[in-house]
Amino acid sequence: MSDFAKDANKFVMEFLEPIANAAPHIYLSALPFAPRNSKISMHYLKLFQKTLTVRMGQMEYWSEKCFLRLADHDGGVASIAISTDGRYIVSGSDDMTVRVWDAQTGHSVMDPLEGHNDQVTTVAFSSNGRHIVSGSWDRTVRVWDAQTGQSVMDPLRGHHKRVTSVAFSHNGRHIVSGSNDKTVRVWNAQTGQSVLDPLKGHHKRVTSVAFSCDGRYIVSGSNDKMVRVWDVQTGQSVMDPLKGHDNYVTSVAFSHDGRHIVSGSYDHTVRVWDAQTGQNIMDPLRGHDHLVTSVAFSPDSRYIVSGSWDSTVTSGKTPFAYL
Repeated sequence: MSDFAKDANKFVMEFLEPIANAAPHIYLSALPFAPRNSKISMHYLKLFQKTLTVRMGQMEYWSEKCFLRLADHDGGVASIAISTDGRYIVSGSDDMTVRVWDAQTGHSVMDPLEGHNDQVTTVAFSSNGRHIVSGSWDRTVRVWDAQTGQSVMDPLRGHHKRVTSVAFSHNGRHIVSGSNDKTVRVWNAQTGQSVLDPLKGHHKRVTSVAFSCDGRYIVSGSNDKMVRVWDVQTGQSVMDPLKGHDNYVTSVAFSHDGRHIVSGSYDHTVRVWDAQTGQNIMDPLRGHDHLVTSVAFSPDSRYIVSGSWDSTVTSGKTPFAYL
């Protein structure tokens, strides 16, 4: 039954558009073209022997299309994240709400999380999945109970302009946020209090922030084309700015082993840096034909994935995977 249900889900998502336009397309555009090994097709096609027969062009396998559509926001979706256990998805939207979804069914698991007064630009789960953090153009950061959807504290206020990026430390004790006010802020995740003075050094808006897995360092990227690394205890830069990009830095991340940093930029490139020295460890990774908007490491730190406005996602081994 489980395999049948999974096949039915793929069937519906593959032929969603024609079926949504007219139900008879189930028999005209879906069943005849479904893969021959489709459980839905094998079970039902024999009941409709007078429908179309496909002699050439029938699918051999299901395509790798998305299998869920989460469609209850009333505005554009600006940010998404998935819980560590893979059970839930959180999304932030221009409609000023945060939503939590069941990753298996695509259904909302609670009412929208309301409280922000402007577009929600960034969301993240804590590593234990118990809390959600969100940042907004309303200049605030909010922390939510992931089970109930309730705010767990007053909004975190301190940024003077739009909040662009948020993240939890791996141990859940701290939250970091970046803003158009050119600063990075670190918050106590239990009390909402600032634990450091604003981290200043970027000359333009901060676009992306992330913690190292051991929670000792923060990396930030900015429209000033630079990447900076900060000590969480002191709030000081631990090295000179990482320079090399020729345009805005849009996304940064630490490798899970803490040895490397990856950054993506409007200059169409991805760069990999030594997290201890700040040196480039290779030539820029080229291949995208447009702005690189997001980068991330695989959990084993062996691969980097990047997304771009050129409508592609690129994945490749990092050189330290096979040195």
